[in-house]
Amino acid sequence: MVRVCVYYIAKNTKDLSDTLCEEQIGLVNYFGVKLGFVNLMSKGIKEAQRQNQSESQEIYTKEFLKVFREKDYKISLSPNGKKVDSIKFANYLKDKSDISFFIGGAYGLSYDFIQKCDENLSLSDLTFSHKIAKIILSEQIYRGFCILNNHPYHK
Repeated sequence: MVRVCVYYIAKNTKDLSDTLCEEQIGLVNYFGVKLGFVNLMSKGIKEAQRQNQSESQEIYTKEFLKVFREKDYKISLSPNGKKVDSIKFANYLKDKSDISFFIGGAYGLSYDFIQKCDENLSLSDLTFSHKIAKIILSEQIYRGFCILNNHPYHK
């Protein structure tokens, strides 16, 4: 069983993005993948968002490091990350058993945190809300496992 976990920081309101991500959870389960989403929003992060960028990133980093597992293949998502197509993205999922994705808060991820990850990818040159980033990432995770399993979803 492959375990993929997406850690993110967002307001604690259930919305359409959660529903769409839950759909992807069911789809990747077909391939023996356990996909999960964990919102790390906390009181400290809410207060940090009133601070400057570096102070906020430091607090985000502390929250992410609480769930940081050395054995996981860790992928940070940031605007300055590598831009890859779906086939290259699928290769990041290949032959891994535990994968963690990190979507930063409003001020993004710190350079130090990004350096601790195995890869740093960009979803697009465009800027997305966390809700949209979660949806895009969950669809690409499903698409990636379709590619790896020769499923016709990815044409």
